[in-house]
Amino acid sequence: MEARHLRYALALAEHQHFGRAAASLGIAQPPLSTQIAALEREVGERLFDRTARGVFPTAAGDAFLARARGALAEMSLALVDAGRAARGETGRLRLGFIGSALLDPLPGVIGRFRRTHPEVRMTLQELDSSAGSAALLAGELDVAVGRGSPRGTGAEQLVTVPIGADHLVAAVSVGHPFAGQRSVDVERLAREPLVVSADAAGSYLRSVFEPAVLDGATLARDIHTIAGLAACCAGVGLGPERMRLITRKDLRFCAVEPRFRLPDLQMSFRAADSSPTLAAFLSVVRQNCADVGGRLDELLARHC
Repeated sequence: MEARHLRYALALAEHQHFGRAAASLGIAQPPLSTQIAALEREVGERLFDRTARGVFPTAAGDAFLARARGALAEMSLALVDAGRAARGETGRLRLGFIGSALLDPLPGVIGRFRRTHPEVRMTLQELDSSAGSAALLAGELDVAVGRGSPRGTGAEQLVTVPIGADHLVAAVSVGHPFAGQRSVDVERLAREPLVVSADAAGSYLRSVFEPAVLDGATLARDIHTIAGLAACCAGVGLGPERMRLITRKDLRFCAVEPRFRLPDLQMSFRAADSSPTLAAFLSVVRQNCADVGGRLDELLARHC
């Protein structure tokens, strides 16, 4: 039994005449009569009474047609659902990220993706860079945004593209001596109590400060905690330049001299992931992040 058989039966029930039903279907009357007869044999019941006044469903026909209408409706919905899934309009996306990415560029990316793909189940999880990479490699995330390139077994199977550059800045309270300065040098910072993220203290800041300086620093989970501790005079907060987007009346920022470029903010995903939902998300990233699209296409081509 095929979908066309159901459509033939419904058309015959509607027009109550083989000729008119065949015309509505765009076929000749004899093939329609043959197909209806074959359908009745397959069902094992007479579905239509052929009378001089017209063709009318039997009791068995009424029961069959009720189910046929529902089956055709479900088939239509199945086609719609399949098309939406193929376009990435449904499905699931698991995104892990570091806190500073929520200042820029993730607000624009996530906001646009949610507006254009409202039925995608999006799971968001804040993780430090190393934990995000590990979760991505373990298949627990679809996309990870962190600082620097992922490391570990399987990292070569990931596509990683820069989505933002940063330099180191210092955050201080309004009453701090550095508050009125546009910049402060590393030597002076080394004599101050510092507030840094654990991720930074264990990696890239080791090339800026002596180990003893960082060993005595206050460790914070994210940039908002760094900013809050700096504002309440717990120390000089060190973080990415995008931290300047945090607006607080009790906080001031100054550049660090010499200028120190932090590892780029990077977005990573599995090269073998052919999910249409991921493809839709990457399309939004291309629209929101300047200069990402071309680089992303180059990296994807290498993994093909």
